[in-house]
Amino acid sequence: MDVPTYTPAEAPVPEGEIVVERGSTPQQLGPKFNRTAADVVRFLLQQGEMVTATQSLSDDMIELFALDVGAEVSLVDPGQEQEVELQRVLDIEDDEDVDTSDLPHRAPVITVMGHVDHGKTKLLDQIRNANVVAGEAGGITQHIGAYQVHLDGHDLTFIDTPGHEAFTAMRARGAESTDIVVLVVAADDGVMPQTIEAIQHAKAAEVPIVVAVNKIDRENADPNRVLQQLTEHDLVPEAWGGDTVVCEVSALENIGIDALLENLLVVAEVEDLRATADGRARGAVLEAHLDMGRGPVATVLVQRGTLRVGDPLVAGPAWGRIRALVNDRGEQVREAGPSTPVEVLGLSDVAQAGDSFVVAPDERKAKAVAETRERWHREASRARDASVMSHGARLEDIFAQIQAGEQATLNLIVKADVQGSLEAVIESLRKLERPEVRIGFVLRGVGGITESDIQLAATSSATIIGFNVRPGRQARELAELEDVEIRTYEVIYKLLEDIEAAMVGMLAPEFEEVVTGEAEVREVFRVPRIGSVAGCFVQSGTISRGSKVRFLRDGTIIWKGEISSLRRFKDDVKDVASGFECGVGLSDFQDLKQGDVIETFELREIPRV
Repeated sequence: MDVPTYTPAEAPVPEGEIVVERGSTPQQLGPKFNRTAADVVRFLLQQGEMVTATQSLSDDMIELFALDVGAEVSLVDPGQEQEVELQRVLDIEDDEDVDTSDLPHRAPVITVMGHVDHGKTKLLDQIRNANVVAGEAGGITQHIGAYQVHLDGHDLTFIDTPGHEAFTAMRARGAESTDIVVLVVAADDGVMPQTIEAIQHAKAAEVPIVVAVNKIDRENADPNRVLQQLTEHDLVPEAWGGDTVVCEVSALENIGIDALLENLLVVAEVEDLRATADGRARGAVLEAHLDMGRGPVATVLVQRGTLRVGDPLVAGPAWGRIRALVNDRGEQVREAGPSTPVEVLGLSDVAQAGDSFVVAPDERKAKAVAETRERWHREASRARDASVMSHGARLEDIFAQIQAGEQATLNLIVKADVQGSLEAVIESLRKLERPEVRIGFVLRGVGGITESDIQLAATSSATIIGFNVRPGRQARELAELEDVEIRTYEVIYKLLEDIEAAMVGMLAPEFEEVVTGEAEVREVFRVPRIGSVAGCFVQSGTISRGSKVRFLRDGTIIWKGEISSLRRFKDDVKDVASGFECGVGLSDFQDLKQGDVIETFELREIPRV
């Protein structure tokens, strides 16, 4: 049987809708329809349009040619073709998974929510038997965490979310990524504003709520009062004839934890949670940050498919081939299936917390999609902030503008340690805007405060806000030279109080942190019965024994405490001046690495003028 041959002009066009970017040239357009560039140029010439093979075509020209060859065309903006094609692949995969009853069971994803200081983190601490409470500034969790525990042959994945009101978006993301919500309510405090908000998030996500009435060991605990308050929000306990599972626990005394876990397994069984481990992985980015040694790191929750080392990944405007996967115990793994939280290394940039991620067909497509998203994000951000940045003022000048009857604009550069914190700070600051004062964000980013941040602040009359990050010595010196104001915070309450106070001209006298010395860790020594000692070179100022100290890694604060020992050679000394080497022992910190910076400081009370 003879196989028919086609000339280029007779070749059949591909079936279905063909995606074409606006402004395509005949060289780009022709192959999409199984035609040559010459075919496109010849057709348009017949229509009275003189074009070359490398000339951009109008929408009308593209649609006219598509009509002539009998093709269905979809015009998209430049750069979006890969995005549309990737989404089409995902839609085809979704259509294939019609019958979920044949899919294997997966671990439930459980989000722990509740009001600040009601014991969410301590509850998780008991569940996974690891202390993560100590060292959190202000006693509140400010980063999202995901952990997996094993019980009676079953896995349960827990997501911890912050309780402070500024972290609403993070809690909302937790609810959207979860199967069951554990609502923690303190028996001595009752239902509070963030408790109500957590209930609303869970209901909006249409997931079951299990209530953990915590702190029942306290003298003034009143669990019945809590149950009564919950009924006001349509959460009626099973004991009262409702369908809400309620467990009385004490995270501090480890009471009722086993019963809570057993109830969670029962709820998960009723929910009949299933997902395929086959196909390309996709899921949600829970958190992201920049690590000095490892580069951009994203904490992700796999929701379907299996994520593997070497996969080309796209997460919002970030992309890359996965270099390593790290589980919640800090172990490197080769793959992660549904309901598994892992850290992903190898991305091109810090992903956005809350973004979805997906494994792309290849690295080229992942890069193209990510670059398109990054360009659109940048343009949208520039358009949003351009109008409020042109006549901005610094924090110290803002009240003078308000008093003069002008609409003032406060220009800010905001840097934070991780993406979730940055998002929370930005959203909280936006809520402070009033008719007489607006806020313009000149720059928002993750990582330490750099010299380029200082230069940008100087040219845009901006104040720099740092959350859990610090400027380096050169950045501080440049800020002093350029008269740029830098304000650093570790607790979001204080940050918001200061900005709001500045807006009403009520900044009270405050304590100023004055850096007294800075030393770089050149070598780390392990001393028996003492632990790690940092061999340092003092770069500026004076390092003194007993001084308050910050430990910085790539500009990010990773520990605060005091210098417990200070030595020159074999002698204990009180002070070591700039230009000399010394051995530094820290009070209760052992994670020392070469290249880290030890920064000593003192607090001086200064009046606000």
